[in-house]
Amino acid sequence: MQFFSRMSPLRAFRDLRFFLNQRQPYELWFLVLAVTITSVLIWAFAHDSYFEKEYKPNIIYVQQYRLDRTDAQIIAQQKIDQPAIDAAKAKQAAREEKMRQSFKKVDDAMNRLGI
Repeated sequence: MQFFSRMSPLRAFRDLRFFLNQRQPYELWFLVLAVTITSVLIWAFAHDSYFEKEYKPNIIYVQQYRLDRTDAQIIAQQKIDQPAIDAAKAKQAAREEKMRQSFKKVDDAMNRLGI
């Protein structure tokens, strides 16, 4: 138990202060310089580190239909699903048109510059 009594933070601080008091001033400046350079390098590596996000796949669930469906049931289901399909197609067409316009804008600007 005597070992743990020697491990007090107060004694460690006193020992560090005694050690630093015996050093020359230029040694203390080199100590500060070494700690600063090391801290800057550690900070630079931590700041520059980049971790990619974990890949999360886009899962598309497909509705399973019975094999013994009649043609009338298939046509009725298609009529129910048609507005959603049309909306998705319209949304995709709008996205493509917006992209086309942005490319046309860049192309026109390059034509004005003679590129």
